[in-house]
Amino acid sequence: MSQHVVVLPGDGIGPEVSAAAIAVIHAVNQQFGRDIRVDSDRIGGDAIDHEGTPLSEETLSKCQQADAVLLGAVGGPKWQDPDIRNRPEAGLLGLRAGMQLFGNLRPVVTQPATYDASPLKPERLVGVDIL
Repeated sequence: MSQHVVVLPGDGIGPEVSAAAIAVIHAVNQQFGRDIRVDSDRIGGDAIDHEGTPLSEETLSKCQQADAVLLGAVGGPKWQDPDIRNRPEAGLLGLRAGMQLFGNLRPVVTQPATYDASPLKPERLVGVDIL
């Protein structure tokens, strides 16, 4: 079964991290005989610089048709001027709206030394492994 992943490297460290993720996908294809196709496109400041918009309709359409989207980082010092009309973050928001997504989940790890200071208490993290 073939799968299609659209990679949006974005800005800052995003291209470096995305390149490593693409290398892992290629290794999985080779090692386990998978057929994961990777297609890269632009988002954020990189898209503004090359296409004049933080998220093109073409890129959004590719993402909507893909099995998965791998998103790097969006934004950076180059685009931090508050007077800029085209903001890199608008690409992220457009992607979320266009794909009907509402959240951005990231892994959380609490350390025993911070239990007293953290609102994330181990007893509230049912089913979550604390490293």
